[in-house]
Amino acid sequence: MSDIKLNFINNSEDENNTDYVLYQQNTSIDTRVQSVAWKVIKSLGIGSHHHITYPMEFQVGAIDANGNCMPLISAEKGSRYEMVLTNSGHEFSKFETSAANPLDVEIWNNLKKGSMDAQIYRGGGLLATKLNIMPGSKANFQFKPILFIGAVSQITEGKIMSSNVTVQYLTKLNLQNTSHTDIIISGGGKGTEATPLTFTLMPSF
Repeated sequence: MSDIKLNFINNSEDENNTDYVLYQQNTSIDTRVQSVAWKVIKSLGIGSHHHITYPMEFQVGAIDANGNCMPLISAEKGSRYEMVLTNSGHEFSKFETSAANPLDVEIWNNLKKGSMDAQIYRGGGLLATKLNIMPGSKANFQFKPILFIGAVSQITEGKIMSSNVTVQYLTKLNLQNTSHTDIIISGGGKGTEATPLTFTLMPSF
């Protein structure tokens, strides 16, 4: 499938220089996978727009207990990846067998000792992670074409969406069956006439 082109248009009356976060939620059975701030749009003035490409392909990576970051690997649904110990040290590569679920991307810790963190990226931006995976355990990643967007403060791209992160006006955007869409930001204003911010998909043809 082709990449999806997103065009964020600020048609709001918000004068608070609001930041907007975009992230996805893991839909596999793995409840320890944590969402990450995939994109953060900053200083988008009224009347301005911002382009983002939503690639359909993933990349996977891993970090061992020593803090060594493995090279990213292009990943496909239904594939399995592993970290193992070789003569030269820890190595991260595609595993010879497929994932148990054809919709999942699996990352295994096949070391004899030492934990690891598993990561999955979209378009080079960290999308989700699972921390402290012990030997013989794995991470399962699966994502539907759904983006979550909302207003935030004090968060940067690549940071985990922890319980300390407050997202206002959180909205779910379904990107199914679209290749190019506008996302219109509306609302805002001053005083008693202010209205909540809204995010609306407007497909472009």
